[in-house]
Amino acid sequence: SGQELTSLHSLVKCVCSVFVFPFSLPEMPWCSPIKVKHGYANCRTPQGEYYKNVLGTRCDIRCQKGYELHGPQQLICQSNKRWSGKVLCKQIRCPTLSMPTNGGFKCIDGAYFNSRCEYYCSPGYQLKGDRTVTCMDNKVWSGRPASCVGKVLNPHTTIPCPSPELLIFSYWTNPNLISEHPVYFISFFSVILKGPSPGSHFSEGDHKIQYTVYDRAENKGTCKFLVKVRVRRCGKLNAPENGYIKCTGDGDNYGVTCEFSCIGGYELQGSPARVCQYNLGWSGTEPTCTPMNINVAVRTAAALLDQFYEKRRLLIVSTPTAANFFYRLQLGMLQQCGLDLRHVTVIELVGVFPAQIGRIGVKEQMLKAVQKPISEFFRLLLRIPHYNFSVVVMDKHGMDKERYSFPPTPAQLFALIDTFPLRKEEMKLQAETGQSCT
Repeated sequence: SGQELTSLHSLVKCVCSVFVFPFSLPEMPWCSPIKVKHGYANCRTPQGEYYKNVLGTRCDIRCQKGYELHGPQQLICQSNKRWSGKVLCKQIRCPTLSMPTNGGFKCIDGAYFNSRCEYYCSPGYQLKGDRTVTCMDNKVWSGRPASCVGKVLNPHTTIPCPSPELLIFSYWTNPNLISEHPVYFISFFSVILKGPSPGSHFSEGDHKIQYTVYDRAENKGTCKFLVKVRVRRCGKLNAPENGYIKCTGDGDNYGVTCEFSCIGGYELQGSPARVCQYNLGWSGTEPTCTPMNINVAVRTAAALLDQFYEKRRLLIVSTPTAANFFYRLQLGMLQQCGLDLRHVTVIELVGVFPAQIGRIGVKEQMLKAVQKPISEFFRLLLRIPHYNFSVVVMDKHGMDKERYSFPPTPAQLFALIDTFPLRKEEMKLQAETGQSCT
């Protein structure tokens, strides 16, 4: 009845309420985290967010003492999810010191910041200038350049032949250079020389000099002596296997410095430089080049990448599945010889999280497996798509140089890599040593 319906409506009541939350974007990372090797970033977010890489974040870049900044001093997280530039902290280096004539120098760390170099002179020569200099943060050596002064036989270089006047108006008392009996000339004369002319220089070995003098009465006097030039030698050093050697001078004479370096992917063990000393021995210890040890038990992708900088270039191949046609085609096209010659390591990212795996291919070593979380963070850090085939090429500074969405040919890769910094220097050393893949 109508009375019952009225009573029912009084019991059933529909209440709808709407609560409107203030609209705001969720706080979340936008750009990849900044990590500056040998430096640090001081970041400020627009509204004091928790994450230091949200949209609009500004980061001031500073380098550690002894390093200098290459790139902008401030980076901004942009709307395209990229930072506004790339930065690199490189070790400060002073100009190469000049080797003093009749002497040399020893350094504790080459020409890098805070390296201390000490000058020395050959026996019989005295040091003029500061004995020690230090590479300062303004790329200038402290102190004055040193020189070696003296008037003794120099074991490094040649010596001048004496002039006739020196023999005529004085007499020789050095038994190593002339006969034990001095010769005097007191009248007008003419001189005949057998041997190098005055002002010429003697090379290493024995040299006979003879002066014959005639006066107006045809009296004759003869002066003979032997000049012996001996170079103190330590014996030739050889380049370490998988490395290079570069020496000053003849390579093994007293005072010569030999510097050693390794090809990409190998680390130098022992002395980076050795000096031929007066006792005919080489300073330091024999260097060797050992294969680069890759530690895959790290917690972050950045820590893994740090191990490759200045040693190996990286070719990162990413695929959502091992059955991907581009992925199988790419592996078939890669020529390991060309990659090894250019010091390139291949990192494969196969699959999609959580089934993703990472593998690192290193010459003369088995593929090393990378932990799953790091494999995933690799894609996030380098902004590599998860569900598409992709190839990323990085140089020895860790800089992203080129990306491909389809398999690049070996010719394309090698032409690109041969334009990288440090590559010309490598090619020169490889040509000098005849290094090639077989």
